Amino acid sequence: MWIVLVFMLNLYLQNCAADICNWIGSGLAPGADPRAVLQVRLRCTEGSVRWVYPGQALRVVLEPNPSFSLRSNVCIKPRGSFHGASVFMERSGALELLVTDGWRPEQVFCFRADGPQRFALYIQASPQDEGTQRRRTMGFRYELLRNRSAFSARHGGLQASCQPCNDTELLMAVCNSDFVVRGHIKNVSHDAEQQTSLVEVATGRLYRQRSGVFQREVVAMGSVSSWRGHIRMLLQCRVKPGGGVFLFTGSEHFGEAWLGCAPRYKHFLSVYQAAQVAHLNPCDFPLD
Repeated sequence: MWIVLVFMLNLYLQNCAADICNWIGSGLAPGADPRAVLQVRLRCTEGSVRWVYPGQALRVVLEPNPSFSLRSNVCIKPRGSFHGASVFMERSGALELLVTDGWRPEQVFCFRADGPQRFALYIQASPQDEGTQRRRTMGFRYELLRNRSAFSARHGGLQASCQPCNDTELLMAVCNSDFVVRGHIKNVSHDAEQQTSLVEVATGRLYRQRSGVFQREVVAMGSVSSWRGHIRMLLQCRVKPGGGVFLFTGSEHFGEAWLGCAPRYKHFLSVYQAAQVAHLNPCDFPLD
């Protein structure tokens, strides 16, 4: 009886995979052709894939809607339970290994599209006996990025320029960034293994954020003091704690904030006000 239930569940999960952001499926279908490759097509700019009891092979095509034509890079981040399969990307008709069975979940992999608006991943289940197969699950999250995203290179999936933004880049950053906050650096920690730095920020004003990266800090008697959060950047930028108020901007990926432009707030004010006089501001920004 349980075999029939597993088979029906497997068919249901696989049939629900078309034209959605997230996919979950199982490799326990009885009588499955070991040469068969399950085809999955997802049309969102971000989502997840989870394969329970990996078996045979899985091909995932990420093909966003035409409204996202500028998204020419994709990044994937394996989940902590990544066991039982390896992930390859398809490029020019060949397969390139991205993630091996048992890879660390903190690593992020990014690559460019193989043709216009088309990303294809091939997932091959690892050979294993029946006893271990039932304890294995693989999964990852994916994000499709714009051409100039600061998160779209090969070094652990990360790229960031340590040079200060020019005035034009700064004005665009306050309009287009996933988060914009004003505050100061409270602490900095470094991770030599991941080659990243984690900047703890205490903010006096939160202008915008895409998700809940920055949270209100509640102190004694239930009063609220400020917004607090963490921003990541590359270790090579050698960021240090320092005084002064900054305007932090950047992008959010896989639930984390990554630094873009971070001028001192006084410098931003002078740049913005000069552009305002010249009618060159790409968007309005509150100056309070």
